Amino acid sequence: MPLISLHDRTALAARFRTDPALHLFELGDLDDTLWPNTAWYTADPERGPVALLYSGGDTPVLLAFARPAAVPALEELLGALRPFLPRRFTAGLPDGAERALAPDYAAERRTPLLRMILPDPNRLPAEPTDPADYADPAQQAHRAEPLDLSDLDDLRALLAAGHPESWFDQRLLAGGGYVGVRERGRLLAAAGVHVHSPAHRVAVLGNVVTHPDARGRGLARACVTALSRRLAPTTDHLGLNVRTDNAPAIHLYRRLGFTAVTTYTELTMAARR
Repeated sequence: MPLISLHDRTALAARFRTDPALHLFELGDLDDTLWPNTAWYTADPERGPVALLYSGGDTPVLLAFARPAAVPALEELLGALRPFLPRRFTAGLPDGAERALAPDYAAERRTPLLRMILPDPNRLPAEPTDPADYADPAQQAHRAEPLDLSDLDDLRALLAAGHPESWFDQRLLAGGGYVGVRERGRLLAAAGVHVHSPAHRVAVLGNVVTHPDARGRGLARACVTALSRRLAPTTDHLGLNVRTDNAPAIHLYRRLGFTAVTTYTELTMAARR
């Protein structure tokens, strides 16, 4: 199968907008900040699956999503792409599609994920702005505030303690893509974005984390709600990914209005030789 490298952002956006809930990452990666770190491949210049190789983080990331009817064509694309992939990378693929990489790569880690989307980010309940409006005074201490690069060390320490497998790009922190809750100066919870493109009006929440010492206190809810509200004015399609075995988190997201889109698998792939 011949590979075709794609370079037209407008054409790519048109493809992905036919199913934005499935292609949130791809739409976000068309943004000026992330675009220089992307490479796009297909076997069909007009339609059909597209594979994205992103090289802007600590580890290269391969993203290739498709609805079930298009998975066979996606697997053919992945097979053709094998000789050009790095020796080690993270992949987001439809369940089972990694078999197309099996001749050259082994999966060292598999994480089943559920993609969820908030149909209308503007329908989140309003957050009180006056401390007197809080029914419980303790809630005021749980208000999530924006984070920036001055919080980098604290955020890295929190992720190491509560979400060690996280993918983190500090440029998103610098761009105002994170909020957090502190208690007596200690960062106990945070939520951020993996991608956010006001131009394409999409965002994907990521690195929702609570320190193990502070779980069960509603801190993650405060962070997700606050960040979703901050993103709502520039976002029509707001999504997130959650482990399929993380029932408490799925329950939280459903209560906030998120609905399921699809399942897929995140993998760490390593060359066999």
